[in-house]
Amino acid sequence: MTRPELLAPAGNMERLKMAVIYGADAVYIGGEEYGLRAFADNFTLEDMKEGIDFAHSRGKKVYVTANIIPHNRDISGMEKYLKEISDMKADAVIVSDPGVIELVKEISPEMEIHISTQANNVNWRTVSFWHKLGAKRVVLARELSLEEIKEIRDRVPESLELELFIHGAMCISYSGRCLLSNYMAGRDSNLGMCAHPCRWKYYLMEEKRPGEYLPVYENERGTFIFNSKDLCMIEHISDILVSGVHSLKIEGRMKSSYYVATVVKAYRQAIDEYINNPGAYIFKEQWLEEISKASHRDYTTGFYFERPDSDAHRYESSSYIREYDFVGIVIDYNDENKAAKVEQRNKIFVGDEVEVVPPQGDWFEQKVEWMKNAEGERIDSAPHAQMIIEIPVSNPVEKFTIIRRKN
Repeated sequence: MTRPELLAPAGNMERLKMAVIYGADAVYIGGEEYGLRAFADNFTLEDMKEGIDFAHSRGKKVYVTANIIPHNRDISGMEKYLKEISDMKADAVIVSDPGVIELVKEISPEMEIHISTQANNVNWRTVSFWHKLGAKRVVLARELSLEEIKEIRDRVPESLELELFIHGAMCISYSGRCLLSNYMAGRDSNLGMCAHPCRWKYYLMEEKRPGEYLPVYENERGTFIFNSKDLCMIEHISDILVSGVHSLKIEGRMKSSYYVATVVKAYRQAIDEYINNPGAYIFKEQWLEEISKASHRDYTTGFYFERPDSDAHRYESSSYIREYDFVGIVIDYNDENKAAKVEQRNKIFVGDEVEVVPPQGDWFEQKVEWMKNAEGERIDSAPHAQMIIEIPVSNPVEKFTIIRRKN
């Protein structure tokens, strides 16, 4: 079986490096313009070049998003931008608009074109249309079943790559084509500025009773009527891998480095285990447990097996489930005193029981028996953001190893 690509989100340089080191085959990033995550950290052109070089040096790919639905004013600077990312040797550009496709072909005919999920690709005719226009890959909409995906695969040329979302946030509208944010907050989701009003709490007001707010209930379970659970397909990775798609995509350019590393590593292990021996493959609960240690909502399989019903939404709250804190990232290891130099990410104390999570292999438990600051002085806690500390570790660790604590 062909090994599919595992594609990870990268909202900034650190997340790009974490995705690559923890097992992603490719990452997708956005510049400061033209992508659909205006409030992510995003990449300057200088950072983009550094990130592409970092990924390429490790045999990985980088795709750049330019998938807004552009108005006339957005076109003027896009030509220069596309030329710049082409010169950096980005592996593909992700677009959703026919005019932008035409522009890419004019400016950089060798640039690989991927059609964004924003283009609502839900049938094989549409997918074939994009291929005839020059697309190398089409990102299928989340609103498809596995049977529909298999039919699309059967009906389009083998040379056309298909990409699927397998993990992350779901939208209440067709792959992001939502007007709620524009109407309620003046922020256009199709230009990358979604305010996520689907996660807000709503009440009902009757026309002739202004100011009298009535709670909205669905099956008496609460009031967050638009709040979808998160997509999670790790328990069904074998079903996904036999669908014939080329790339498996994780959503989350706004997510943390810890989230990216944790989710990528679990899916990497599951995919590799299946590919190496499909006949003997057995799902391991530890993969789901690992993913659940990152911030998440309750999980759903979305549209893959049947149309989502009320169980695909969480009505009582829109908050995330956070059972673990990301407390640090290893930046060096001293073999002489068996200690790791760590950049702190959340307050950590002497006596804490933590989990040490390397890019490969199993995590291990560690008690923080002592701690030193950057000057080598003994301290009881590390309260300041990104302060450099040293802590003992029972096993050797490499750079980018994660340290987390159950909260």
